[in-house]
This record gives sequence, C-alpha cells and structure tokens, in this order.
Amino acid sequence: MPVTSQLLRGLPRAKGFAASLLPCQHHPSHVGPIPVPRGQSHARPTPQAARCYQTSSALRSYNLTPPQVNSILKANEYSFKIPEFDGKNVSSVMGFESNQLPANAPIEDRRSAATCLQTRGMLLGVFDGHAGCACAQALSERLFYYIAVSLLPHDTLCELEAAVEAGRAQSPILQWHKHPNDYFSREAQSLYFNSLRTYWQELIDLTRLIITLYQVGDSNAYLHYWVLRVAFSGATACVAHIDGHDLYIANAGDARAVLGVQEEDGSFSAHTLSNDHSAQNEEEVARIRSEHPHSERKTVIRQDRLLGLLMPFRAFGDVKFKWSIELQKRVLESGPDQLHDNEHTKFIPPNYHTPPYLTAEPEITHHRLRPQDRFLVIGSDGLWETLHRQEVIRVVGEYLTGVHQRQPLKVGGYKVTLGQMQGLLEERKARTSSAFEDQNAATHLMRHAVGNNEFGTVDHERLSKMLSLPEELARMYRDDITIIIAQFNPHVIGAQRHDKS
Repeated sequence: MPVTSQLLRGLPRAKGFAASLLPCQHHPSHVGPIPVPRGQSHARPTPQAARCYQTSSALRSYNLTPPQVNSILKANEYSFKIPEFDGKNVSSVMGFESNQLPANAPIEDRRSAATCLQTRGMLLGVFDGHAGCACAQALSERLFYYIAVSLLPHDTLCELEAAVEAGRAQSPILQWHKHPNDYFSREAQSLYFNSLRTYWQELIDLTRLIITLYQVGDSNAYLHYWVLRVAFSGATACVAHIDGHDLYIANAGDARAVLGVQEEDGSFSAHTLSNDHSAQNEEEVARIRSEHPHSERKTVIRQDRLLGLLMPFRAFGDVKFKWSIELQKRVLESGPDQLHDNEHTKFIPPNYHTPPYLTAEPEITHHRLRPQDRFLVIGSDGLWETLHRQEVIRVVGEYLTGVHQRQPLKVGGYKVTLGQMQGLLEERKARTSSAFEDQNAATHLMRHAVGNNEFGTVDHERLSKMLSLPEELARMYRDDITIIIAQFNPHVIGAQRHDKS
C-alpha cells in the first residue's frame, strides 16, 4: 500500500470510506480517502438530498485499477492544434485541450470551441447548467454564432442576408472543434437559424423575440417544449475570444478564466480574468440590492443565494427569476403538457415582488497578451471548488513545460515518523517521474482536481473511490467539471506587440 494511503489511514482524525459517505455529518477537517459532501450547489438541496445514506460493504470494495481510472478520465478529452503555414505557426494560439467529468447524470456542463472564419480569432466557452442541461446545451450551440455575427462588418452582413434571401449558399461563419460526445441538436436547427437571421437583420427586440419563439408551439409541439425547457433551466457562461494579442473574457456567473503567467525564475503565477458573480462578490451584492426597493434588502439575498435559492447572480435562462408571475402563468397555461410534469416550473420564488432579479449581462474583461502569458484555463465551478487558482496554474504550467517545481512537503500539521516522511518523499519522486503520462493538459489537471490529497499529491486510492461513487452519491461530493486550456505562442505574441508599437 502507498505510504500516503497508509498515513491517511493512520491519522487520528482519518475516517473510513463508509463513514465518509454520510452527507448529514459535518466534519471540521476531513483527511480520509473521500472528502465531506459539497457544502454548496447552484440550487438549494432538497429534503431528499439531505437524507442519510447507509453504505453497504459492497461500496467499500470499489477500487478501480489505473487503466479503469484512465478510461474514465480520458473518455471526453479533446485536443486541437492550430495548423502551421510554411512550417510556421502564425497564430497567437498554438492550440487547446479540453475535458469533462460528469457528476450529474446526465452531465449539465457543456463546452464549445470554434474558429471564426470570416473575421479572425478563436472562441472558447464553458457553460455550467443547473435545473437541467437544456439551457447550457442551447448556449453551447448558439451563443458563438451571435458573437461571430456581431463581429462581421456591415457589408458582409448585407451579403449574408442577400444570399439567404436569394437561396444561395452562404460561406460558413464558424469552424467547430467538437468531441464526438458533444451533443448537437439537429431538431432545432431551423429555429436557431431563423432566430440568428432575425438578430443580424436587427428587426426584433427581446420582448418580440420571446413572442416569436413561443409561437413555434402552434405548429411544432416538440420545439415549443424544447424552447420552454431552455427558458426554465439555467446556465452560467464564461467565453474567451482570442484575436492576436487581444484576449477578451465575457463572464456571467461563477465559471472562471485564469491566465497562467511564467515568471523570470520559471515558476507560474495566476492572473484572474473574471469575477465570480455570487454572494462572495461585494460589488455584485451591492448591485442587486440597488436594483430593488429597500423593503427587499433582507430578502433579495438570503443564505448567500438569490431569493434564498440561486447561487449565481448572473445566468442565462432561469426565467423563474426574470419574468413576471403573470407572464410565467400565461406561458405555462398555453405550454405543452410535458412541462406540467416538471416541478421546477410550477413554483414561484419566495418574496418575488419586483422582477427581474437575475440578468445574463456578462462582465467583459480585456487583456493584452504578453510573451510571458503562456496559457489560459477556463473552468466550471466544479474545478475551482476543488483546487485554488494558484494550484491550478502550477499544475498546468509544470505539465506544459515538463519542469516540476518541488514545494516543501506538507503533512497537514500531523505527526509523522522519519520512516513515513522518507516514504512520502520517495512516493512523490515516483509520482513526479510519471506525472506527465497524460497526453492532455485538461485531463492531467482533472486528475489532480479529483485525486488530490492533504499532501498536494494525487492519491490513486482516493481518485479511484471518487470515480466509482454511484450516480446518486457523486453529486454530493463534487460537481460536474469542465476544463478548457488554451496554450499561447510567445514568439508570435512578442512579434505582434513589437509591430503594434
């Protein structure tokens, strides 16, 4: 047995695997193979989710082999390298790698990556769904088209409209980079295209768009139901647009974008490019309170949630927090029968007096890339809940450069013998030699996010048991994790900055 596992089991406060699978217990400090259940989620826990689970002896025997662990971790990994021209990479982006690990069944996160063909630049996005995956799915398919169209010059938009009107073929706007597992809704493509065309014609405002979408239900009940599912579910979004040395981040919610900066000594530091829109952001709290009467000051944010229910303070969809009660009732009454079976659509949030309470307006950040800016990590909150941003950047930086910056070994304040310490050091040395076996940086980071122990190393036993949790338990211990890592070309960025100056 590895020394780390032996030490974890030998510590006075270490808990057995079975004991750790009790969501209703609260451990101030847990050092067993499985962490205590997650304390936060987008939606408030239901009474059913709060019950105690009795763990059978069969659960204790779950122990995946390294090949089985790798199969799970690598199932959704994807990589794309920017093609070279005349043996040279002329793009500021060398390529990107991404991965997803579900906790929900099905996974509620989505990811997107595409190259803008009629302008320049690359789009990368992470979408974290809640109350279902419908809104995140729609965003992953549609949002990039709206961004790309907004970047087109006026003449190009006119040519595009003329081609559609005349029935001629149109030049593609985006080149998608998708994993085979990334779902694509073919049934709604006509609806999506008509809405996009309306957008570039600039003939419709938000109110009329809502009316137009729901009129679809008169002739196509499935699309009517699909649109309403999107509206009543929700999703946060974090999108990057990279064009030359210009990096723009648009964020709405609690996904996060962090830049990996290489210092002169070769180490890496984290430069955060987005702000979480949650109760931990004092400016967001002040913004929301200023938008509603003083009489709602104590109810608009309760227990760090919007109206006591929703954790992100900005999100797409979630019309339960945006539409008036009258509009919600009118839409539901005229909606398809399938929608009435969804409990989420029926309730009205408490203290719902002056909607809208929620916005999808993103916070935009611009950063001018420098040669020392080596990579960008975009991740759903499932990543940042498990690893600090500096640790994320260190893990990725060491993986990409192959240089392992050894930190002093920490044992969490517990007493260890000299023999145990020697064993830990030897184990860390062995792990360092095999640390770069992953062929995908996002997979390597995900391995650390799920398998990290008290000593900052990946414990296979812990990783195995986290990945073998049944579906009904996995969500209590971690969230869906989605990661995109874009690697920059310092030589191209340096030349571009020199040309600009």
